[in-house]
Amino acid sequence: MNKSLIVTGAHGFLGRHVARRAAEAGYNVYGVGHGAWLREEWELWGLSSWHRDDVTLETLRGLSIEPLAIVHCAGSGSVAFSLANPIQDLQRTVFTTAEVLEFIRKHSPSTKLIYPSSAGVYGAVEEVPIREEAVPAPISPYGAHKLMAEQIIGSYARSFGVNSAVIRFFSIFGTGLRKQFLWDACRKLSQRDFTFAGTGQEVRDWLYVEDASSLAITALDHASAGCPVVNGGTGRGTKVAELLGQLAQPAGR
Repeated sequence: MNKSLIVTGAHGFLGRHVARRAAEAGYNVYGVGHGAWLREEWELWGLSSWHRDDVTLETLRGLSIEPLAIVHCAGSGSVAFSLANPIQDLQRTVFTTAEVLEFIRKHSPSTKLIYPSSAGVYGAVEEVPIREEAVPAPISPYGAHKLMAEQIIGSYARSFGVNSAVIRFFSIFGTGLRKQFLWDACRKLSQRDFTFAGTGQEVRDWLYVEDASSLAITALDHASAGCPVVNGGTGRGTKVAELLGQLAQPAGR
């Protein structure tokens, strides 16, 4: 049985956890993407090899394998970045996805594609929990580009039979993520800064990164030309004020 698997963006937060989870499941994991990584470091994350390069058709061909699957974690992971650099965000998210799909179509048609998308495709919604049937209405370039990538994947699935699955992840957290709300809140609280913007009534669905990576591997069993789209979350929202209250208790506030 083919047990080779490519993780693009394997140096990133989600990518490295997916790589390690795949290795634990018995896959031979090839990592592709950006980032300086010593061999002893990437081996700890379960990689059999690390290829520091752009995610392109030629790079994937250069691996000289026909993997069982590609988990395409490469791409932008920040709304702020997409607002400051919309063209770069488009290239990182949409163009790399097209390159992966072309590799599968031309050179490895039996390869499955798992795409970690984002709940950002939904935009601002009033009804929660958000269901997959909700009409996407992204309000940032980040969400718009994720939706564009999803649409391209769906097109390749319908037109060329690429077996795919899309996971719209909500707020992923975990040790090692040095950005976004939880990290910023812990950093501020450690400095005894107890002032935060907003009303505190904002609600987020938090998903631990180990659960997110396990979900990505589970999706391998469900990828098909029908390109199923699922939400990656708990379905339970937590108010920002409630979460801050729990984080602040050790600081006596």
